[in-house]
Amino acid sequence: MNLNKAELIGNLAADPVARTLKSGGEVVSFKIATTWQAQTGPVAKESRTEYHAIAAYGKLGQVVVKYLKKGDKVYLDGRLETQRWQDKDGGWHSRTEIVASNLIMLGGAKKEKNNDEVIIEEIDPDESGEG
Repeated sequence: MNLNKAELIGNLAADPVARTLKSGGEVVSFKIATTWQAQTGPVAKESRTEYHAIAAYGKLGQVVVKYLKKGDKVYLDGRLETQRWQDKDGGWHSRTEIVASNLIMLGGAKKEKNNDEVIIEEIDPDESGEG
């Protein structure tokens, strides 16, 4: 049995960016920052921040662009995917990102007019329209 799943709770490190793919679909890219305590010795701890590249497709991507901005806290889960490409000089590059399946806004989302509840949307991965 194999498992490819990532779960994060963190804050957007920058505003999401939408791009149109060659296939005509749309992908929304953003980074999430997570901070954790690393044990650097028997007693000493050091705070470290990691930046995770995220891709959201279809309806989930639309929700991200519409409701999220830099600093907003989210929970998300998805799978790890590595893209590989060759540049014009023949050099190879790779980038690992998390392809989001579900996302829950934990704070900082836009609110409905005259309503104190934060909008929370969870998208079924089968309806993501991922291409």
